[in-house]
Amino acid sequence: MTVDVSAEPTRTVPRIAWRPVVAVAVVAGIVHLAVAARYGWHRDEFYYVVAGRHPAFGYVDQPPLTPLLARFAADLPGGVLPLRILAIAGQVACVLLAARLAAELGGGRRAQTLTAAALAACPLFVATSMLFGTTIVDQVVWLALFVLVARALRVGTTDAWVAVGLVGGVGFENKNTVIVLLTGIAVGLVLWRRDVVRTRGPWLAAGVAAVLAAPDVVWNAVNGWPQVRMAHVLAAEQGGPLGSLAQLPALPLLFASPFLILLWVRGIQWLVAPTGREHRWLLAVAAVAVVVFTASGGKFYYAGPPLAALFATGAVRVEARANAGGRVGWPIAIGLSAVLAVVTGLPVLPISQATALATVNPTMVETYGWPQLTDQVTAVAATLPPGTPILASNYGEAGALDILGPAAGLRNPVYSGQNAYGYWGPPAGSDDTVLCVGGWAANELRRYWADVTPIAPIRFPVAVHNQEADYHATMFLCRSPRGTWPQLWPHLRVLS
Repeated sequence: MTVDVSAEPTRTVPRIAWRPVVAVAVVAGIVHLAVAARYGWHRDEFYYVVAGRHPAFGYVDQPPLTPLLARFAADLPGGVLPLRILAIAGQVACVLLAARLAAELGGGRRAQTLTAAALAACPLFVATSMLFGTTIVDQVVWLALFVLVARALRVGTTDAWVAVGLVGGVGFENKNTVIVLLTGIAVGLVLWRRDVVRTRGPWLAAGVAAVLAAPDVVWNAVNGWPQVRMAHVLAAEQGGPLGSLAQLPALPLLFASPFLILLWVRGIQWLVAPTGREHRWLLAVAAVAVVVFTASGGKFYYAGPPLAALFATGAVRVEARANAGGRVGWPIAIGLSAVLAVVTGLPVLPISQATALATVNPTMVETYGWPQLTDQVTAVAATLPPGTPILASNYGEAGALDILGPAAGLRNPVYSGQNAYGYWGPPAGSDDTVLCVGGWAANELRRYWADVTPIAPIRFPVAVHNQEADYHATMFLCRSPRGTWPQLWPHLRVLS
């Protein structure tokens, strides 16, 4: 073990209150598991699995870690359930890591339990762990880095920073937004822990993270930085900085839970007070996340993970001021937040009522109706010449046909021009007939085929306002192409 001469002596960390913390994690896991596969696959889950079946060092819209994990989970029996179990494991990990962070900050049994319960009842974390994707993995990475940096600062050894670099590099291979977290940590150390910056530890961590991040960076450079272009596209769809700024209030007022606002406000108060100066770098992370993601036009929930750190610091302050009361008020606040989180973030309601909540959380209705779409497309494809290619308007439709199609009897090859599907290329050879499926407009298709015939709309058993319903998903039979696939494909490819 290498010791930094300038490091402060290691202080004692309170023991982890395993019994109440694990109890919170188990309850959270059971609630999620009870409804894990109630609706079905999400469009992004299809996409992750299919991307994982095209292994690469990077993809046009993401690094490779989550697709690879999704691919291996999908190879297990149980349909979407193994992916959801991964997501639930991520939620449980976040609960345990949040409690450990509270302990690293000096919090005892009450602070650890309050932190774990707050995270388990927070709508943002609950909704994120409803499905498996880059966001839940990203949250685990952020929480792990909070704990590891706090530990490295506490023990004062160079070796402790190696774990920070390892997790940071792995996190980059999941989602590039971890750069914002590492930047926030660097800003916090420069502002309040310059003694640590002058040691080898943080620089070693940065080097390790850079080595692990290199494969995705090199892949991007070789392929013309598609992930950078994708980030610009998503920012434009979000409305740029003004769009992000307009949505930002939803983070503290709804997704962080209105019942828990006081807790993270207490956390900010603790950090700005002299007693919290040692851990004030956490405040820098939160500030940098909000500023960077807003200025870059990022989605508001990108700035969500620092809430876990504020829950931990708030719980430490609450525990330190135990004589101020709150032993009844905090359980009530957490209970109310948990109800809000379950209703808005998990598929517990009938689909018609979940549709009514789509303006708050559109994720749930995007997990409904894929078997119906697959069955209808399969029935039409069976009437066409064998091997007729299917061109879907987006990766959700293509993914559903790829994943669910074989069990329904679909034998046709499936393509799409959206995102990574577009980079995987068009059908080989020349096809006079193509079945186009999804939110296409007939006039749009006539730019590429001279003969475009609507066959039937895609119908769902109930009124679901998902993307397919909103864009009036339809099946078209397209004949007489206006060019070869290599000529048409650049016009059919799209980033969105």
